[in-house]
Amino acid sequence: MRTVYLGTSDFGATVLERVAASPHRPQLVLSRPDRPRGRGRRTQAPPVAERARELGIDVAQPDDLNADATIERIAAARPDALLVCAYGAIIREPLLSAHDAYNVHPSLLPRWRGAAPVERAIQAGDARTGVCIMRPVAELDAGPVHLRATETIHPGDDYGSLAPRLADLGGRLLVQALDQRPEPEPQGQEGVTYAEKIERDERQLDTSRTAAELERTVRALNPHIGTWVADAEDRLGVRRAAVAPEAVAQGELSGTDGRLVLGTADGSLELLEVQPPGKRAMPAADFLRGRG
Repeated sequence: MRTVYLGTSDFGATVLERVAASPHRPQLVLSRPDRPRGRGRRTQAPPVAERARELGIDVAQPDDLNADATIERIAAARPDALLVCAYGAIIREPLLSAHDAYNVHPSLLPRWRGAAPVERAIQAGDARTGVCIMRPVAELDAGPVHLRATETIHPGDDYGSLAPRLADLGGRLLVQALDQRPEPEPQGQEGVTYAEKIERDERQLDTSRTAAELERTVRALNPHIGTWVADAEDRLGVRRAAVAPEAVAQGELSGTDGRLVLGTADGSLELLEVQPPGKRAMPAADFLRGRG
């Protein structure tokens, strides 16, 4: 099958690699424009664009996916289907109806429609998530589903461990959908939830919440976004944490006996791995020794 692939993120790059190794190798890959990334804020190509070039696939990075010129570029590739995975922009008419389309969405729809389904599933304490291959429609992630598969969320999973498993699952499921072309089934409206975009203020650990909620937030945002607590006048990054038995006043950050503990609404959160500004991540005990 002739395909055109739309994607941007690391997740999308993993799915692209799986599809490129199948009989449905894309004729063209579309990704978002280059932008500053990383600590040095150097302008870099998105992971999908980099991976496509490594695979020898033509790449386009339009400013506007829905512009006439972009639609014409896609049509020139004569695709039988558009493949969409974490592109990061809305597909609108007339492009939405111009081709058959298969979208890879990392949740068990209709739960966690929206921008951050992996993070929100971890934050909510879900025991399982998964991947759906669905048909894009005008309403956000509301289209009918061709295939779905489940993935367990283990107690120690963070975004960095769960997302790669879902990306691998998504790539395999997308190839299966293209091979088999199953008829999609409507999602229905029961159990709809929305995975809103992660906002900047969510990175600060809110001690008015419970220790269990904060522990899940640390895992949900690690390592790609990161969380932090106020330490004197600095922001101390938090990479790993665990619910702790200590009685510490809410909002207090206590460092004793090589352990760093934060008081929360219902108890305490031990910060196991932290990252001081401008430094590497380290065990909390090493941080406390360095601070004296």
